[in-house]
Amino acid sequence: MTSPTLAAVLWDMDGTLVDTEPYWMNAETPLVEAHGGSWSHEQALGLVGLGLEDSARIFQEAGVRMGVHEIIDHLTDDVMRQLAETGVPFRPGAREMLAALKEAGIRTALVTMSMRRMATTVVDLIDFDAFDVIIAGDDATRPKPHPDPYLQACAALGVDPTEVVAIEDSPNGLRSAVASGAASIGVPLMVSLEGAGAHALWPSLEGRSVDDLRAVHAAHAARRRTQVSA
Repeated sequence: MTSPTLAAVLWDMDGTLVDTEPYWMNAETPLVEAHGGSWSHEQALGLVGLGLEDSARIFQEAGVRMGVHEIIDHLTDDVMRQLAETGVPFRPGAREMLAALKEAGIRTALVTMSMRRMATTVVDLIDFDAFDVIIAGDDATRPKPHPDPYLQACAALGVDPTEVVAIEDSPNGLRSAVASGAASIGVPLMVSLEGAGAHALWPSLEGRSVDDLRAVHAAHAARRRTQVSA
């Protein structure tokens, strides 16, 4: 069996491409407190990588008396305001890796549970054409940790999940990527990724190369062949 080549790299956004998780947390606490509730750092960490509709229902349980889509719009507006004020904080090595993938002719997709309007705002601030496809939270048939967002990205790119590497920073995101069949790399930020199924764990993208991505992809393909033949 011939090992498939690396055809595409699929990126999570919040916490993986850009360090926006603190922005979300800054938006969450005032929202809950405005409705008479309290919101802890531990509760905020529990939402990392979760779909926005699921997160909104948790805010309702915490006492926020707003509709699901009202909560999503409120939080998205607040995070976009913070981005406009402070700029987009790319994670170490992320922009450089995107540029290297572009130079190598490897296709890319952004797979995020944030709303499309926020995803496009972030992408528009990159000074080159970084992504071929965007699958956002309002595009996904089912949110992470379901595999749907990654499967939709593969379909939009015209590639098989066995041909891609996914990069994630959250357990929910990793479970989504792994379930899709992609070779999945965890780059933790706010929460531990131990036990989430990553095929490789990197402390950072800084100093990493396209060849490193190819190596993870090849190792995963080899493991898959071994499992099939066992």
